[in-house]
Amino acid sequence: MRSRHSEPSRLTVSADTAGEACLLRARGTLDSSTYLEMRDSVIKAALDEPQAVLVDVSGLAVPVPSGWAVFTSARWHVSTWPDIPVLLICPEPDAAARITHTGVTRYVPVHPDVDSALASLVTDKPPRRRVRLELPPLTSSLRRSRDFVAEWLSNWSLNQLIPTAKVIVDVLVENVLHHTGSRPVVRLESAGSAVTIAVEDTDDAPAVRRETPTGGAGYTSGLAVVGALSRAWGSSPTPRGKTVWAVVGPENQL
Repeated sequence: MRSRHSEPSRLTVSADTAGEACLLRARGTLDSSTYLEMRDSVIKAALDEPQAVLVDVSGLAVPVPSGWAVFTSARWHVSTWPDIPVLLICPEPDAAARITHTGVTRYVPVHPDVDSALASLVTDKPPRRRVRLELPPLTSSLRRSRDFVAEWLSNWSLNQLIPTAKVIVDVLVENVLHHTGSRPVVRLESAGSAVTIAVEDTDDAPAVRRETPTGGAGYTSGLAVVGALSRAWGSSPTPRGKTVWAVVGPENQL
């Protein structure tokens, strides 16, 4: 019979909306056994690109103060893309003070209620433009994805980034076709002078750049090319699999 102390911790995270933000309510224990579940819940919510991700932690037990760093980690994962703020909701002043004492509020502020958190989100960031295309799992999707990127970057007067973006989307879609049985979903976003190319699939295995060449002399992995051509890239979990993304700016022109 298992002892009481050997039982795994329980954590539940429910999602709701608060204005244009996503409101997560976390209940249970946040410790080493539930750390990744909590982190990935925040990341997945951010990838839907709400105004912000608010996390109500009033029902969360955190036995070790360092556990609060999970929210800093989640914010770091989404800081480059989709750059969605993460805010904590904690109505109890003493508990909020303990959270602040850990240092996590340098990156993830804590607020006493949802209204004050929403009021803090006033921003002068340039508006985002977004388009999306779901493709069949066919080799013809490679050309369609390149044409899609070229069309929209031209519409957004970002023609100088078309050559770089076409190379990146080609790599990302080819990886989906080669390594998964998924229908690739291409997401293209523009914010100011930067562009994000993202491709979703239904395989939850993260995309990993291979450091050891496996294709013989002169071999360069596709993700190595993406890394060389982009400002930043990453692989983020989603409720249905993962999204691999890359951000390019004027400095990445070919």
